[in-house]
Amino acid sequence: MRNLKDGIRSLVKIDFYGHVHKYFRGTDADKRAENEARVLKVLEERGCPYVPRLLDYTAEENYIVTTNCGSPAPSVTKKKSDKLYAKLKEDYGVIHDDPEPRNITYNEVMGEFNIIDFELATVIENFEVKQ
Repeated sequence: MRNLKDGIRSLVKIDFYGHVHKYFRGTDADKRAENEARVLKVLEERGCPYVPRLLDYTAEENYIVTTNCGSPAPSVTKKKSDKLYAKLKEDYGVIHDDPEPRNITYNEVMGEFNIIDFELATVIENFEVKQ
């Protein structure tokens, strides 16, 4: 596996199949791992197409595996990322608590921007997805 990020809050690797392996570290690693797994499940249930899919979650290791959402999008503007985060809240009832352009990727296969890193996100309970 190849390292994508090795920081104080997480170690992120990508495997041969393109799956993303995230090992949570530091303060509240267990809570952040659990929250990201929960938020990704909720987003999948609500039909959000532009976020990673949770493939595995191992609570004892503070570890998740997700699908790959493309490459970093360093040229995405703050205005564009703000629109993406607003759409996430309005359409899927999730507030991303770190709404910065660095958490936006571009998926060439899908031809669209994606949002990643939901460890601090908040789910709006009893939210009804608009059809």
